[in-house]
Amino acid sequence: MQTLLVLGLTFLLATAAGVLFHRSHFCTMGAISDGVVMGDFTRARQWVLAVAVAALGFGFMAWRGWINPFNTIYAGSHLSWLSLLLGGSFFGSGMVLGSGCVSKSLIRLGAGNLKSLVVLMAVGISALAAMRGLVAIWRVNSLDQVTVGTGAGPFLGQWLSSFTGVSQPSAWLLAACLFSGVLCLWVFKDRQLLRWSWVLPGVALGAVVVAFWWIAGVVGFVAEHPETLEPVFLASSSGRMEAISLTAPVALWWDALMYLSDGSKRFTIGMMTVLGLALGSFISAKKQGTFRWEGFTKTSDLALHLLGGCLMGVGGVMALGCTVGQGLSGLSTLSLGSFIAVSGIVLGAVVTLHWQMRSAQ
Repeated sequence: MQTLLVLGLTFLLATAAGVLFHRSHFCTMGAISDGVVMGDFTRARQWVLAVAVAALGFGFMAWRGWINPFNTIYAGSHLSWLSLLLGGSFFGSGMVLGSGCVSKSLIRLGAGNLKSLVVLMAVGISALAAMRGLVAIWRVNSLDQVTVGTGAGPFLGQWLSSFTGVSQPSAWLLAACLFSGVLCLWVFKDRQLLRWSWVLPGVALGAVVVAFWWIAGVVGFVAEHPETLEPVFLASSSGRMEAISLTAPVALWWDALMYLSDGSKRFTIGMMTVLGLALGSFISAKKQGTFRWEGFTKTSDLALHLLGGCLMGVGGVMALGCTVGQGLSGLSTLSLGSFIAVSGIVLGAVVTLHWQMRSAQ
């Protein structure tokens, strides 16, 4: 029953987030593209504001003891920095070629864009290959072996605690306040550019990430499982506390569609998130009257979208997340690995955008 509650709350929250994504046109690739091509950083400010709110909320919950950052997938004594950076670069390049990241593809699919369905199929198949197939063998035996120690720890809160002597719970909150404060200084430095049309969605999306952490880490946490007598996070595909993440869950949906009857498959928080985002976008598009079917008109366009989807699938697994899994959820924990992965995503996107602009000349 508690598992059903976690899945139900996740689905409802993701559906509301799908409406918000669709109405606000929130898109990390679009934010980077606007900055590179037009010098317009409005959507980048919206994305950064969402990160600031998410980080502040996560830090507050960690300070209160409601959640433990060490229970997330971002905790570890070593960082596979090369895999994170290269995977992020693959993902960033792929989202440009595929006309948007995984979240944007789900939102477009809900609004009737069949090109996004092709991208999501490519994402799912390539992500499964990177998790369990031939690509996984190459990844685990090569890139993942290139690591570096995390020193005081994998989170900025630990580093702050180590340098200042402040207790770790207080350091989580203090680090979150400092980080969010710096981000907000940049977001609000040009007051003449402030518009509620992008400020409110940015705040709301950050709050959505916090709500996902609360569902997974508070509602979904069982201190002592009746069968194993060990702590467990319900409906988690990794066995750890998870917030919103999309690349692996898209792959799990394709896996479930093909092999659900083998009895080992279970619906997860991530899978409900994928379903909810697409449904929310569909509801919003229908309500607005903007739902319409779209498809490919050129073979070259199809090829680029397939390549983009494959790069996102492989890159998202290598980087342990996408623009949402690392860019929002990961950065909200102030994980060192998330900063590396997001840097790779931005780098890959910027390089590919410049390549596209030169090719168009």
